[in-house]
Amino acid sequence: MKSYSRRKFIKKSGVSAIASLATSSILNSSCDGNFSIPNSKGEYMGGFSAPKINKIKAAFIGVGSRGIQHVYNFIGFQDTQIVSICDLYKNRVENLIKKLDLSTDGYWGEENAWIKMVEEKRPDIVFISTNWDNHAPMAIRCMELGSHVFVEVPLANTIEDLWKIVDTSEKTQKHCMMLENVNYGREELMFLNICRQGIIGEFLHAEAAYIHDLRWQMMEKNKNLQLTDNHPGTGSWRTKQYSKRGNLYPTHGLGPVAQYMSLARKDDNFSKIISLSSPSRGRKLFANENFAKENEWNKINYQGDINTSIIKTHLGKTIMIQWDETSPRPYTRHNLIQGTKGTLAGFPTRVSFDSKERAISSEYSKWVQGDDLNLIYEKYDHPLYKRLNEVTSNSGHGGMDGIMMYRIIECLKKGSPLDQNVYEGAFWSAVTPLSRMSVTNDGVPQSFPDFTRGNWKTTKPVSYTHLRAHET
Repeated sequence: MKSYSRRKFIKKSGVSAIASLATSSILNSSCDGNFSIPNSKGEYMGGFSAPKINKIKAAFIGVGSRGIQHVYNFIGFQDTQIVSICDLYKNRVENLIKKLDLSTDGYWGEENAWIKMVEEKRPDIVFISTNWDNHAPMAIRCMELGSHVFVEVPLANTIEDLWKIVDTSEKTQKHCMMLENVNYGREELMFLNICRQGIIGEFLHAEAAYIHDLRWQMMEKNKNLQLTDNHPGTGSWRTKQYSKRGNLYPTHGLGPVAQYMSLARKDDNFSKIISLSSPSRGRKLFANENFAKENEWNKINYQGDINTSIIKTHLGKTIMIQWDETSPRPYTRHNLIQGTKGTLAGFPTRVSFDSKERAISSEYSKWVQGDDLNLIYEKYDHPLYKRLNEVTSNSGHGGMDGIMMYRIIECLKKGSPLDQNVYEGAFWSAVTPLSRMSVTNDGVPQSFPDFTRGNWKTTKPVSYTHLRAHET
């Protein structure tokens, strides 16, 4: 198959045009974010159970640094088969097939190679781990071709594309799950377990963040500092995203707290968001210090280094969410849920109870943390974590990647609802375009569109059902 550049692929596939038109439409819409709600052309997907799949056939689009991890985590399961792999780079595909001794064809290079792969191989599920701008068109087409899709973060970049994904999932009756792995971390699962038991009372407020200094990714653009096989790394395209305003990557922090609060699931829902960004200094400074004046990284109009957004829920509860991938600050996914009878917080893990757990937390004015948390873990570690931790501990990101993959396969084989539905992926991803609108309009509140069309009121909170384990 003939090779082609990423730029050519995006241009010819119309992805860049779609993104450009959508962004223009969003920024020129009303300041209060009153989006029209299209009529559904299918069935509601909250709590949707697809027919059981006895042997799951999977295909993978994009096997760079993230996609290859999904391949490695998938191959260890019984009753599964990798039917094909697709990537822009031929040697990436061929080397992976050879290394894993897969009896399958690979696809690469041609503009619609991924479409050809899905049409010819007819996989049950497709994993999409590509440039953010590609997520929506790929997910939509794969569902139309008959596959359930599992899409890396974010689900899409625009409100228009999020609606298209929701509508396509409902019309085709195919799962579309965003791969928010942080929901499967030990701390996050334990906090969910505590919340479900009502230990901290009524939820009032949550905080979430993604603080991760990723300036080093800009260095991947240098020819001598590319990743293996001379493939440019994530920074080669992700750096260009920093020319956009708002919170560009909200879901790692937001996903867990949203499920604690059962947002878009019966109890409450997203309502409005206000957003402000700091001046932009760090990226430009880093580019000036590390790249020649004529380098493209010195020509980007970088936008706010730090974004702070506040979400108001339907019931008037609040969530503060922050994003910063530029500042020289230690990594944190700040994770906090505050209730009337206690508070749970992460990075570092710590809890405070003013409830029946006073025997563990004797002074509610002080955090229980460090070694004192052993009693909390012993009592409240989520059954899912306790069941799968040993099997998945080496899977990546502290084991959360493996638990996520395990649950995907388990739910598909059992014909059970997935832990994250398409509407949650849409709401969590919507923070990016809505925060962009709010920042552009000097902090004016923006309304979330109701991707569920009111059906969230009948959707059960996520339970991470303790199904019987199958062998790995």
